[in-house]
Amino acid sequence: MEVRILASGADGAYYATAFVINRTVAIDAGPLGFFGLPETQARIRHVFLTHSHADHTATLPIMVENGFDLTQPAVTVHGNRATLDGIGRHIFNDVIWPDFIRLSRPERPFLRLHEIEAEQPVEVEGLTLLPVLVNHIVPTFGYIVSDGESTVIFGGDSGPTERIWELARQTKAPRSVFIECSFPNSMPEFAALTGHLTPALLAEERLKMPPMQRVIVVHIKQKFSDAILQELGGLTIDGLEAGRGGGVYQV
Repeated sequence: MEVRILASGADGAYYATAFVINRTVAIDAGPLGFFGLPETQARIRHVFLTHSHADHTATLPIMVENGFDLTQPAVTVHGNRATLDGIGRHIFNDVIWPDFIRLSRPERPFLRLHEIEAEQPVEVEGLTLLPVLVNHIVPTFGYIVSDGESTVIFGGDSGPTERIWELARQTKAPRSVFIECSFPNSMPEFAALTGHLTPALLAEERLKMPPMQRVIVVHIKQKFSDAILQELGGLTIDGLEAGRGGGVYQV
């Protein structure tokens, strides 16, 4: 399985989140509308949102516009009810962006919205994606993704959580995980308040996981990146590495 972390700033700086799997499926859309050329974006027909926050949805309307192609099915945006309601009210609202939802006609939609339920798998493009609720300040999914040969867990924005690791233990090896780490160890209260991890909390999460081939750390807040990277370097976790914006991973 190929996973690309999309860059969202100079020199791989991390300001917004999106992953592209096998060039055809996206997890989140923070910088997705700025990825490559329109024809590159047009290959992506499914976007699975973890939650509604702007760093995960910011360029979704640009991507939908770039990906609009009368010769292909409309882009399908998958998410929980709270997330889909949020992008409808606050993005596709004829103020921030034209209301592509309202303007979509059954015979020629700009996009399709697909509400998904926790722990109900969705199959697209040769992948099975299992959404799992994680621990954030708005309803948020992580995703367990399998292509039949390997398993990749996208932990989403989340503080300490349980269920996604319970389900991950039931999946096929080899397994890899993209896991967030937003704040340094000096900010545990703020991490708890906002539903994020520190390096110390990440180490505790690793103990809950099944064996992992790679543990790729993402969502490192740029302002705190030096401290976070130093603290991550002090952890003894096999396969641990910091994710790079623009990096392509075979997992």
